[in-house]
Amino acid sequence: MDLRRRLFAEWLGTAFLLAVVVGSGIMAERLSGGNTGLALLANALATGGGLIALILTFGGISGAHFNPAVTLAAALRQELGGRDALLYMAVQILGAFCGVAAAHGMFGEPLFFASQHVRTGPAQWWSEFVATFGLLAVIFGCSRSRPEAVPFAVASYIVGAYWFTASTSFANPAVTLARAATDTFAGIRPADAPGFIAAQLAGAVAATLVFGWLLRDKAPLSLDLLANAGEDRTVTPLRD
Repeated sequence: MDLRRRLFAEWLGTAFLLAVVVGSGIMAERLSGGNTGLALLANALATGGGLIALILTFGGISGAHFNPAVTLAAALRQELGGRDALLYMAVQILGAFCGVAAAHGMFGEPLFFASQHVRTGPAQWWSEFVATFGLLAVIFGCSRSRPEAVPFAVASYIVGAYWFTASTSFANPAVTLARAATDTFAGIRPADAPGFIAAQLAGAVAATLVFGWLLRDKAPLSLDLLANAGEDRTVTPLRD
């Protein structure tokens, strides 16, 4: 797949992901009658369902990263060239903000408005490290045994991580930046975003190193495994 189409897929897929996350958060908050637990459950389930659909839709085009942390891991593993990785990250961030704007438009909110939702402190940062490490662990580990199941494994992990992490598992720098521009259920105060992003990138690097060691005797399989899910063949790690 040529680079332009891959970049467009990453932009569009990330935009839809944020529309799902923010839009379902707004709907959940409006319908839950002030029950925060019920709103979080609805938000988590909608996000998981959306992730399955989006990964299956765009995986065969771009690998369905939708996440600079995943793209960073691919670059560290030399599965994606440095220039292409930076372009992936740029369109993911752009797509994330477009998705927030789309969600706001559907619910009659301002296009962008800074969040006042405080999410900071060591517990929150550690949660984001764990959430991102776990996300990459699921991708790395599942790709070796059942690559066709990765969309479902990733979505299941994210739904679970909404509940077992104090931060509700952003695990994605593009998502974090864009959620700072929505003062709704899914938001994060802009001043708190850098701490989340630093923890997410650290988690991605740590997972790449750990699973590079754990799986070093296995046949190489690209992080763009979603583009090859269901095919019984080995993917060489250098594709660009």
